[in-house]
Amino acid sequence: MSTMRTRICLHATLAAAFAAGGIFAGPVHAETDRPSFISVTGEAHISVPPDLAQIDGGVTSEAKTAREASDANNAAMGKVLLALKGAGIDEKDYQTSRLSLQPQSSAPKPGAPSIVTGYRASNRVTIRLRDVTKLASVIDTLVGSGANEIGGINFQVSQASKLLDDAREQAIADARRKAEIYAKAAGVTLGAPISISEEGSGQPMFRTRMAAPMAPAPIAMGEETLSITVGVSWAIKQGP
Repeated sequence: MSTMRTRICLHATLAAAFAAGGIFAGPVHAETDRPSFISVTGEAHISVPPDLAQIDGGVTSEAKTAREASDANNAAMGKVLLALKGAGIDEKDYQTSRLSLQPQSSAPKPGAPSIVTGYRASNRVTIRLRDVTKLASVIDTLVGSGANEIGGINFQVSQASKLLDDAREQAIADARRKAEIYAKAAGVTLGAPISISEEGSGQPMFRTRMAAPMAPAPIAMGEETLSITVGVSWAIKQGP
C-alpha cells in the first residue's frame, strides 16, 4: 500500500537476564555447567490504513401484535436489502446477523404482574465492504431505505498476515540490537540465538473514530496498528 508507513516502537519494557550466576562483567569460562545467555524482548509495530470494512445495519419495528410487528419488519427489511443490491453490493457480501421478535411489557406496579403492551421485531444484516471509500455512501443507502439501526463498524487489513511477517523480522532485528548493547556493556560476545518465542497473538490494535450517521455520513477510518513482540535468548560465546 502506498500510504503504509512503518515504525518500530522501542518504548516497551525490556527483560534482560544473564544466566549462570546472574549479571556479570567478564567473559564466561568454559567450566560453566549451564550455557550463559542474554534474554531480551524485541518489538515491531506497523501502522497502515484499513482497506476492508464491515458494518451492521437493520430495522426495528414495533406493533400491537407479533404478526403486525413481524410483517412490518419484513417489509421494511426487504426495502433495505433491495437498496443494498441497487447500490452494487454483491449478495455474498451481506448476511443476516440477528433476527428477533420480543414482547414489550409495561412497567408493573409493585406486586402487580407485567402486562404485554406490544411486540418488537428486529432484523439486522452484516455488510462487508471491499472498498472502504464506499462506506459513507452505504450508510446513506441504509438510512435512506429505512434502516433505523446502524453500528458495529469494523475496519480490517486484507494483507495483515504479510504485514505481520514483516513485523516479525523487524522484531527480531530489534531484539538483536538490544542484546548487542547488553553484551557490549557486559564485556562479552553475543552468539547465536538459542530460543525464540512470540508473545501475544499479533492481533491488530484498532485506532479510529466515527461520528454519528447522518447525510452524508462523516467517517474517520483512522489506522490499524499491527504489533509483534518476541522474546529471544542469545547465547554468549565462550572464551578460549
